Amino acid sequence: MIALFVIPLWADLLAVGIGAAQGALFAAQFRDRRLDLLGVAIIGIATGFGGGILRDVLLSQVPAALTSNWYLIVATAAALIGMLLERLISRLGPLVTVLDALTIGLFAAIGTTKALAAGLPIVPAIFVGVISAVGGSIMRDLLLNRPIALMHVGSLYAIAAFAGTILLVVLLAGGIPVFIAAAICVAVTFGVRVLAVLFNWTLPEQKAIEKLPRIRRR
Repeated sequence: MIALFVIPLWADLLAVGIGAAQGALFAAQFRDRRLDLLGVAIIGIATGFGGGILRDVLLSQVPAALTSNWYLIVATAAALIGMLLERLISRLGPLVTVLDALTIGLFAAIGTTKALAAGLPIVPAIFVGVISAVGGSIMRDLLLNRPIALMHVGSLYAIAAFAGTILLVVLLAGGIPVFIAAAICVAVTFGVRVLAVLFNWTLPEQKAIEKLPRIRRR
């Protein structure tokens, strides 16, 4: 059992708010879906809460988003603001990417340490941490009935979280204090995610298997 990596409530709310705003921004781009305010708000809230809820469900705990009035208020407000200010905020692409990377790192660190503190072995704890980091984008794509972006060629969301969480458990095993180890996890996840966007890093794409020519029988 280890101590939890605890961040202030305002920082947790900021992470949820950024996720909700990004989910709403993403959903508002699909004009053909004819989403109303409620639909965009639901997608935004799901994006902001998705990772944390999946994490807590896997750990058989009450979702943190239901333990305070502020989570739903902040997520809803951020989602509506994200939709209403879509054109303005969309111009701040680099800033949104930076904040997104920071959010992924925070959720990865919190998810992994929370799983370890609950008594999970290292490998399942890493899995919970990665799910916490990418769960919001999965929920968003499912609600929009889109292919899950995580499973297609693109920026390294899961790989960034995976790198950070592995380093986190290694540092904890080496006796590094949990706060320092978690901060390094956030920094590594942040760095990998931002570099992936800047340099267009991707995993190798699956290639179609060419059919072998049929051998003609004589």
